[in-house]
Amino acid sequence: MKKILLLVALTVVLFSCKNLGEGEYEITGNVKGMKTGLVFLEKQNPMGMGALAIDTVKIVDGKFEIKGKTTEPEIHFIQIDKVNGKVPFILEGGEIAITVDKDSIFKSKAAGTYSNDEFTKFNEESTKIQKRMQKSVMDFQTKNMALMNEAQQNKDTVAINRLRAEYDVIQKPITDYTFGYPKTHPKSFISVLILQMMANNPKFAKEIDGIYKSFDESLKKTKPGKAIKTNLDNLKKKPAAPLAPPVSQ
Repeated sequence: MKKILLLVALTVVLFSCKNLGEGEYEITGNVKGMKTGLVFLEKQNPMGMGALAIDTVKIVDGKFEIKGKTTEPEIHFIQIDKVNGKVPFILEGGEIAITVDKDSIFKSKAAGTYSNDEFTKFNEESTKIQKRMQKSVMDFQTKNMALMNEAQQNKDTVAINRLRAEYDVIQKPITDYTFGYPKTHPKSFISVLILQMMANNPKFAKEIDGIYKSFDESLKKTKPGKAIKTNLDNLKKKPAAPLAPPVSQ
């Protein structure tokens, strides 16, 4: 009897898994509250002007399906026709399930592949932290908005830097979580995107190389991974600053 149950369970698993090839993806979507319509699969415009639609499918009975192939993970978007906002997710090989909440687009979720599961967890935790910070942020803005405007008009850098330092203390929980994420998630595509941001901030200069080296090889092969490596190599090639000439007595 146990052998029969095991065989049935194995059969279910085999039939439930799609036979996707290298880099092939299958997106299955569910749009809450919408029976028909159009769905656009979009990617970031390399020229920096909005997004580019790379595929269009119909919604049938609230569901849609998009199939294709990609060479590496990359941020993409689901845009529902006549609905404000886009659903960001990571397009990568595998089965990706996207649930779209057309009335509260920020509540939409992507799951099914490791990077999308991590992306959803990252966004959920970030939202929790920001909600806890919300009152402190609002109180700071109410108290200091006029002071900041005045300091900027007068070009009072001392006052501006002081206010920014105070605001940084309030923002510390979300900053620590965001920039600490790559240190504990060496396989998540989100990590390489965050590290790319960190690489442009002198504050993190001493950390970048070590975090990058801890990454899984799959992340290093992505476009942002290669960009980070190029920056690190260029920094290592920069000649040291020349010593000041001795002061003559």
